[in-house]
Amino acid sequence: MRFSKVFYFPMREDPKDAEVVSHKLMLRASFIMKLSSGIYTWLPLGLKSLRKIENIIREEMNKKGGQEIIMPIVQPKELWVESGRWERYGKELLRFKDRNDRELCLAPTHEEVVTDLVRREIRSYRDMPLILYQIHTKFRDEIRPRFGVMRAREFLMKDAYSFDRTEIEADGSYTAMYEAYEKIFERCGLKFKVVEAETGQIGGSFSHEFMVLAETGEDLIFFCEGCGYSASYEKAEIGRKKILDKERRGVYKKVFTPQKRRVDEVAEFLKVPVEKIVKTVLYTSDKGIFGVLIRGDREVNETKLKNVLDLEYVLLLGPEEIERVTGAPVGFSGPIGLSIPLYADQEIGSMEDFVVGGNERDTHIIGVNIADLSIEGFYDLVYAKNGDLCPRCNGYLSSMRGIEVGHIFKLGTKYSEAMNAKFLDRDGKEKFIVMGCYGIGVSRVLAGAIEQNHDENGMILPLPIAPFEVMVLPVNVSDSLSMETAEAIYHELLKGGTDVVIDDRDERPGVKFKDCDLIGVPLRITVGEKNVREGYVEIKFRTSRENVRIKKEEVVRRVNEYVREHKSV
Repeated sequence: MRFSKVFYFPMREDPKDAEVVSHKLMLRASFIMKLSSGIYTWLPLGLKSLRKIENIIREEMNKKGGQEIIMPIVQPKELWVESGRWERYGKELLRFKDRNDRELCLAPTHEEVVTDLVRREIRSYRDMPLILYQIHTKFRDEIRPRFGVMRAREFLMKDAYSFDRTEIEADGSYTAMYEAYEKIFERCGLKFKVVEAETGQIGGSFSHEFMVLAETGEDLIFFCEGCGYSASYEKAEIGRKKILDKERRGVYKKVFTPQKRRVDEVAEFLKVPVEKIVKTVLYTSDKGIFGVLIRGDREVNETKLKNVLDLEYVLLLGPEEIERVTGAPVGFSGPIGLSIPLYADQEIGSMEDFVVGGNERDTHIIGVNIADLSIEGFYDLVYAKNGDLCPRCNGYLSSMRGIEVGHIFKLGTKYSEAMNAKFLDRDGKEKFIVMGCYGIGVSRVLAGAIEQNHDENGMILPLPIAPFEVMVLPVNVSDSLSMETAEAIYHELLKGGTDVVIDDRDERPGVKFKDCDLIGVPLRITVGEKNVREGYVEIKFRTSRENVRIKKEEVVRRVNEYVREHKSV
C-alpha cells in the first residue's frame, strides 16, 4: 500500500474530550472517528488492526473445533422473557418497538438467541460437543460511555458458546476455551493475567477474566506472588484470621460524640485508629432488612454479600428508614439493641474493644467485643486491599491495574432449563444441555494493546496487530536513486508476504517519521540520499531509539526474518 493513498488525517494535539491514552492516540492517528457518545466509525488504519485481531481469534477458535456463525443483533422480547432477563438486565438493554408494535432489543449479548438456535436442532447426545462462535457488533446503552472504544455503547465482540452432555464434558470445553484465549492474547503480543471473576449479568457457576496489565487500566486485580492466586476486584477473597474467644465481653459504655458522623471524625474525636471502629451498614433485600458489620476503613462488597446470603438484590436503607430502624439519624447506627439480623465480616471476629454507633443522636459506644453482640454469622463481605491475607496460602495480596479483554463463563444449565433446551441421552432419558459462554472484546484488545504499548510519540503496537508490519520511508521522493531503491525494497517485501507500506508522500522527513511512530509501525526502513549512494539503508525498530545502518542488499532478508519470527509468537 502507498501511504499517499491512505485515508489518514492526523491530529497533532491531543483531543480535549479524550481521557485515556488509547482514546487520544486512536483519534490522533485516524484509527477511529466519533459519531456520537460511545459510538465510533472505524477508519481504514484502525480497521486493519481490528481485522488482524479477528483473524488471530478465528484461527485459534477453529483449532479448538469452533464453528463460526452470525446471529441477529435485533432480538425479540419473548426470548428474553423466557430467560428471565428482560426486566433484570437493566437500562443497558436498549428496548424499542417495530412498526407492528412488537417489542425488541439491540443485543448486548446472545445467550438467548444461541440457546433458541440449538434447542431447535440438537436432539441427541450425538450432536455434542458443539462450539459455535461469532464476531459481531453488540450494543449496551452505557449510562456514561468513556475511554473511547474501551467503554463504548456499540462495540465489536467475539462471543462463543459451548454445548455438552455432562458437567465433566462441559469442563473440557471450558478448558479448551481457556487455552485458546491464552494463545490468542499471546499472539496479539499482550502482557496479561487470568483472574477468577464474578459471573455478573451472564450468570453461571464460575468464570475467569483475562486482563491486560496496564497502569491506566480501569479495573483493579489482586494476586498472591506466593501461590499464584489472582482474582478481580469484585471476586478477590480474603484469608480468614483467627476468631477470638467469643465469650470475652467488654465493659462497654456510651460516649457523647457531638455531630461526629463519619468514621474519620469519630476516630479523631475519640483518639482511636479507624481500624478500631466498626460500621453498621443497613440494607433491605428480597429477604427483608438486615445489618452488616465491617471495619471502619473497609467497604461492603455487595456482590459477595448477595452470594453469601443468596439474595436477589440488596439496597442501602435511606435516611428515613435508618432512623425508623435504629431510632437515630444517619451516622450513629450500631449493632447493640437492634432487632434485625446482623452479619459480620470475618475480620470483626478478630477485633477487641472496638467502637460502634449508639443508635442515639451524637452517641457512640466504646469497649465493645464480639460476645456483646448477636451475630448470625461471620463471612468474607468486604473488598480486598493490599496486604490482606491470601485465601489460598500464608502469603499476602498485592494489586495491579488491568483492562478486561476476555471473560469466560461456566453456565451449566441456567439457560437450557429456562428455555427448555433438551437432548436425548444415551440412556434414553431427556436431559438439559450443559452450556458455557466465552467473550472477547475485540475492539478492547486493540485499546488495551495501546494502553500497554505507547510512548510520547504514539503507539508501539505488537507486530501481529499493527496496521502495517513495515514502513519503507524514502526521505526525499524527488531523488531518483532513493525512490528506485525504496520501490525495489517495497516490492521485494510484498513478494515475501510482508504487510508493508511505502511513504511516497512529498513531505518533510520529520512529518514522515512522526506519522510512522504515531500509528505504531513496528519497523521502519529509512532510505536517505547519502546512505543509499554508499549502498546502505537504515532500519529502526519502534521499540528502540537507535537507527541501524545495513547494506541495502541484506535488508529484505533481515526484515523478512524479523517479521516471520514475531508473527509466530
